[in-house]
Amino acid sequence: MGIITQDAIDQFQASMEQVDEPLKRAFQNIHQGYPAETLFRFLKAREGNITKAHKMLVDCLKWRVENDIDNMLAKPIVPTDLYRAVRDSQLVGLSGYSKEGLPVFAIGVGLSTFDKASVHYYVQSHIQINEYRDCVILPSATKKYGRHISKCLKVLDMSGLKLSALSQIKLLTIISTIDDLNYPEKTLTYYIVNAPYIFSACWKVVKPLLHERTRKKIQVLSGCGQDDLLKIMDYASLPHFCRREGSGSTKYLQNPVDNCFSLDHPFHQQLYNYIKQQSSIHEPASPIRQGSVHVDLPELALEERDIAKSLESELQKFDNRDGLCGSLDDLKIIND
Repeated sequence: MGIITQDAIDQFQASMEQVDEPLKRAFQNIHQGYPAETLFRFLKAREGNITKAHKMLVDCLKWRVENDIDNMLAKPIVPTDLYRAVRDSQLVGLSGYSKEGLPVFAIGVGLSTFDKASVHYYVQSHIQINEYRDCVILPSATKKYGRHISKCLKVLDMSGLKLSALSQIKLLTIISTIDDLNYPEKTLTYYIVNAPYIFSACWKVVKPLLHERTRKKIQVLSGCGQDDLLKIMDYASLPHFCRREGSGSTKYLQNPVDNCFSLDHPFHQQLYNYIKQQSSIHEPASPIRQGSVHVDLPELALEERDIAKSLESELQKFDNRDGLCGSLDDLKIIND
């Protein structure tokens, strides 16, 4: 990747002054007072090519305007029991902060089932966490640590990864593509822990397909990763599945409040209350409507399609052993 110069950022910024007013407002909402840093992220995602970065950012802004993303944090998933079901099947949470102040997000890849709601609820929930990270968590960290913090760390727990993960590849690829196209360069490092053999087999296939920029961000740690992670964060910020060798995402938890995936965890309580509060501000006289927010789902890029197909192929090598059947072609997006 070429060096991204200040001149390139200045040219990019000048080109953004020509976009329509709705896109300018959307750009103000995403840069949070740091336009140059945001332009740098999009330039980095497009190898420093100003033309490609401009198209990427404009497409992102159009997506935000057309899908009312700026108001996504005012659209709660109700009733609460449904939101709890989403949280119990889409395992993600904020476990703490690194020693440098970066938020640490934990993701239970292996034990997420995505089987309690339609795909639109899971996409809505994912975008809400992204927006809450960018609009609340990162600005708060910036203020607390006295320097601009614009990235996070992610710890991916592979405990429980099974062949049934094949049925989730399409949804996970959609979510990944949303992040790649609209939230580029927001994660500094991905730490993979508790990786079973099936992950190792898939990783060998997927790794060569990843862009070099992405590969450099991924670190596969030994066991639960505790020793390595304690070099960059305190014990209190470790995800619960990293606090005990072989603990997995849910085993050995005495208190659900310690489980950052749980709706009872402080992070999710704050997030859900924030969304309900924003909803009451935007529509104070209206009852909260049930139903998911339907966001335009992206066309998968060539890289994502290749990765999904390769994962499918590798997982199906275990077919005879575990009786897996079906393919990505059979997977359908379930509407409400």
